[in-house]
Amino acid sequence: MLITAQSSLNTIIMDSKKQFDFWYAVNNTELITSPTGHLETFGDTVVNYYLVCQQMDDVGKVVVREGHLKALKPAIITPQALGQVDLEDFGADAKDYARWLAENGQDMRVIQYGFTLRKQELKEYVVTDHIDNVLDRVKADVAALNDPLSSIIVGVDDPWEVCLMTLMVDLVQHSAQDNLRDIRQQSIDMKKKLVSHIDQAFLDASRDPSKINALADMLKQNGLWKKNEDRFFALVKASNE
Repeated sequence: MLITAQSSLNTIIMDSKKQFDFWYAVNNTELITSPTGHLETFGDTVVNYYLVCQQMDDVGKVVVREGHLKALKPAIITPQALGQVDLEDFGADAKDYARWLAENGQDMRVIQYGFTLRKQELKEYVVTDHIDNVLDRVKADVAALNDPLSSIIVGVDDPWEVCLMTLMVDLVQHSAQDNLRDIRQQSIDMKKKLVSHIDQAFLDASRDPSKINALADMLKQNGLWKKNEDRFFALVKASNE
């Protein structure tokens, strides 16, 4: 019994340590410049990050990491989709943070996307200098690029990947309204096209009874049989007269 109790205690301590690690990173991440663009609604988005971190074991050294975050186009935006985030290239702390978001996302509807993040590290270097001086140089370099999807972040050296998660949460929050508007407009346009297509199919079938069966299949495939059932049988009756 003592062994079991001790094992449980160790598990609790480890879980607390993991949660502390990602919360430490979240609370010590500062977005110096955020992307001015937003996540694409119907395509992939590549965000170029520049992460500046003070080394944990040497206050005189600063780590700069440059890379890409690729957010694949949202398949669906729903309150349940946050738990579908796939962090295929990310470490354990980032995945712990994603799980926490999934379990506690009831009040964060704007970040409830279902998308995949892919992390590609392009460059990492260590500078012996004060972090403010390093940050000023990075800001000047990024400003010269004039990239609307670039972001400069000051974060922690470990676990630094959580800082990238914080960046993506911020980007989603600023993209959600535009993305939702685009998706709703696409849905309206598709419905209009479908209604027009169905009306034309009814007209064609009224002129050529051999097309009636194809019309029935079309209605069933699009879930519109019940709505158009009376209209369909009226057409069948008229074609038999």
